[in-house]
Amino acid sequence: MPLNFAAISPHPPIIVPGIGSNKDLQEASSTVLGMKKLASAFRTTEVETLIVISPHMLVYPDRFNICGMKKIFGSFASFGAPDIMMEFNNDSALAHEINEIASKNNIQTLLYDNGGEFFEMDHGLMVPLFYLSQEQESVLKVLPMAYSGQDRASHFTFGQILRDIIKKNPSRVGVIASGDLSHRLISGAPGGYSKAGKDFDKKLVANLESGNTGEIMLYDEEFIEDAGECGYRSILILLGILDGVKIKPEILSYEGPFGVGYLVANYKLKD
Repeated sequence: MPLNFAAISPHPPIIVPGIGSNKDLQEASSTVLGMKKLASAFRTTEVETLIVISPHMLVYPDRFNICGMKKIFGSFASFGAPDIMMEFNNDSALAHEINEIASKNNIQTLLYDNGGEFFEMDHGLMVPLFYLSQEQESVLKVLPMAYSGQDRASHFTFGQILRDIIKKNPSRVGVIASGDLSHRLISGAPGGYSKAGKDFDKKLVANLESGNTGEIMLYDEEFIEDAGECGYRSILILLGILDGVKIKPEILSYEGPFGVGYLVANYKLKD
């Protein structure tokens, strides 16, 4: 079955009601609205398994981290909201298949299992899922994975492998690239200020909207480093998944009210 959903999502806990104040939510209102629009689009796809690529899982220098544990749990306790919790089943069969096929294609992966009862989710997973999984938590399977420290070509190739596996999967599968853009947009931003921050975000959003994957793959390494982003490699995997797929990119929102770039993008998939 072909890919049924593809998107880019930011992950600031401050856009979650109960964590962010009313003032915070108002300042990030474009992002909140964008996430609500994305959630609405997601519900129409009836996705059964959602792959979420998070920058905040364990990131290994030489391999992609794929969650192999059966149960997934998370709460926003570390952000002062312990009552906001979520729990999912993993798609273990898909996780094992990805691990096996990637290895056969010389892409190194780790099927992560810490021996516990639950895999504990990070906010890079939970923020998108807070919006997308409402009313579907009991039926939706979630497969978390992380990018790696490998080169760009490996990320794109890994995405292409995921694309081919998803095509043959009998379930309806979706993918979210979780990641914030520059953390250096203004003075006082989490990463400090850099002119490269706004330049990077403007260029990336424009390239994504126009479908210019080739240019995204060739960004100067120093330019990326100066921008202080955390979503670039998540997006590279997603672009590999979308390689050869008929799509219409839709930028639902972009803003940086707290000095970090928040992009919400949906890919309309054409038959």
